[in-house]
Amino acid sequence: MKYLTTTAMAAVVATSVAAGDWKEDYQVIKFGILSGENEKDRIARYTPFEEYLERELGVEVEIFTAGSYDGVIQAIAADQIEFAFFGSSSYAAAYTGTDGKVEPLISRLRQDGSTGYYSVVVTRCADGYDSIQDLEGKVLAFADPDSTSGYAVPYFNIAKEVDPKTFFSAIPFSGSHEAGVAGVAQGTFDAAATWQNNAVDGRWQRMISKGMISEGEICPIWESPEITNGPFTARANLPQELKDAVGDALMAVPEKDENAFKMMTGFTADDPNPQTGWIRVDHARYQWIVDMRDWLKKQRRS
Repeated sequence: MKYLTTTAMAAVVATSVAAGDWKEDYQVIKFGILSGENEKDRIARYTPFEEYLERELGVEVEIFTAGSYDGVIQAIAADQIEFAFFGSSSYAAAYTGTDGKVEPLISRLRQDGSTGYYSVVVTRCADGYDSIQDLEGKVLAFADPDSTSGYAVPYFNIAKEVDPKTFFSAIPFSGSHEAGVAGVAQGTFDAAATWQNNAVDGRWQRMISKGMISEGEICPIWESPEITNGPFTARANLPQELKDAVGDALMAVPEKDENAFKMMTGFTADDPNPQTGWIRVDHARYQWIVDMRDWLKKQRRS
């Protein structure tokens, strides 16, 4: 019995040591965030979460930003960062670009149980456009080639109505969602693709809250089918204990650090359907996005 007890204790100790081994190799953990808004606001929103992760993990944590979605995708592909908050399309780009060497862990859950959002095309309200058909010969700006709601989903669905390459006078990339909406407000573009969760919360509505555009200046004229929320993603080659620790910390942040959770999710008191937590996800949830991106690549080649 003594032998069995000693053996059992040794096994427990060995397991504990193994669980902590990742901290020796990953004394600094980096997570990437996409360029949906300006860098200053991005860092401000995620800094409380960065500090929360440091407390939970017991290692240094750093935020990684880039000027484009592709910068974050390249960073995780090159093992320069460990984790990233991706949209569905940027996750699919990372999955394809790394031959499946990334792994989705967590996605967003809203109060009503929904796990998706929408792409919208916005215009200046004063221009009086009501539909995509009204934009013939106009400039429609997309956000970024690797944006789900800012390019892949709207292009894929609008192409069912018209040929974007010939119907619009130009279809440039603005570089980010904010830049596209701001370009519409300034008259640089006639329309731009961006995202919203509902009629009162989205990129363009948040720009009103920040004083970047005026109330009644921007109007949506087209909305996509629901898009699966993008995943918080890990490099597949990370130790499982590290992936589990970070995933568990993210799942627990709404209860353990409410301020960090509200900041990172853009919570507003008047949102009728705020994010309330997270759900675990796997790759199967995003395979249709991979297939859609493959279709888009074939369209560009043709």
